[in-house]
Amino acid sequence: MEKALNAQIRVEAESSQVYLSMACWAEIKGLEGIAQFMYKHSDEERMHMLKLVKFVNERGGHAIISELSAPDTDFGTFQKMFEQLYDHEIFVSKAINELVHVTLTEKDYATHNFLQWYVAEQIEEEALARTILDKINLIGNDKGGLYLFDRDVQMITVDSAAADPGA
Repeated sequence: MEKALNAQIRVEAESSQVYLSMACWAEIKGLEGIAQFMYKHSDEERMHMLKLVKFVNERGGHAIISELSAPDTDFGTFQKMFEQLYDHEIFVSKAINELVHVTLTEKDYATHNFLQWYVAEQIEEEALARTILDKINLIGNDKGGLYLFDRDVQMITVDSAAADPGA
C-alpha cells in the first residue's frame, strides 16, 4: 500500500508541474487570466500531494519524494492546452481509482476512507475541465471571446464548475 501511495504522490507532484508549465506558457503569451488560473491549480495539486505525504508518514510509512518527468513547455494554442489538461485529469482519475482498488484488495479500509476525498475531488476536477472546454468551444476563433475568457477564467473554480448545470 505504501508503494502505491508513493506512486500517487509522484502523480500529484507531476500534476502540479504540468499546471505550472501551463501557467508559464500562458503568461508569456499574454494570457494573464489563464496563467493565474493555472498557477492557482498548480498550488492545489501540490497541496493534494502534501496531503498524501502527511497521510503516509502519519500512518507509519515513509513518503518518498521521487524524480519527476518534465512537463511539456509548448502547448500550441490555449485550446490544445486545455484539452491536454482535461486528458491529464482523466489520467489522474484513473490513477486514483486504481489506488482505491488496491485498498479494497488489501482490505485497508482506513486508506480507502482517506482516498474518498480524492475520488470526489477528481469528479470536480474533470467537471471543471469539461466546463472550460465547453466555454472554449463556444468562443471558437473569436478574439474578443478569448479576451473575455482570459479575464473570466480567473473566476472559475471547482465549486462553480460543479454547480454549473451544463457540466
